[in-house]
Amino acid sequence: MALVPETTLKACPLFKGFTDTGISIFAAAAVSRAFPKGTALFTEGKPGDSLLIVGEGTVRLSARSPSGEDVPLGEVTVGEPLGELALVQKGERLCSATAQTDVMALEIRAADFQKLLAAKPQACIKLLMGIVSHFGAKARDNRDMLRTLVARAPGS
Repeated sequence: MALVPETTLKACPLFKGFTDTGISIFAAAAVSRAFPKGTALFTEGKPGDSLLIVGEGTVRLSARSPSGEDVPLGEVTVGEPLGELALVQKGERLCSATAQTDVMALEIRAADFQKLLAAKPQACIKLLMGIVSHFGAKARDNRDMLRTLVARAPGS
């Protein structure tokens, strides 16, 4: 069953404060994708070319340690975005994302975002500001987590 794009986008923090018109602009560009349990949504080190928004299910994030060990980074659930940096800059995925359950997600490809940027610049700028705000919140959360880890380190 396909997702209702408007409902999925409204649940995502990147689209907080968007009008129905703004939501419909991105809903028209979004593609519903299904990922069976255990499949990769994307892989660390591979080129990132789209934003994914989880509509159903749970996604496990992980990265490889220098020794090659798979290190869990957390989970992403309904309404949360993945790979948002792909809309801002070209580059490799910073981690891997694997469907922990059957997952339905909306995908907005960077190429489609670029087309929208020319046609609907205000909506795209608003989304970019949402990405910056969301990324800032993640950085603050990680800073606090890092402080906790440092406080627990031997010799601290």
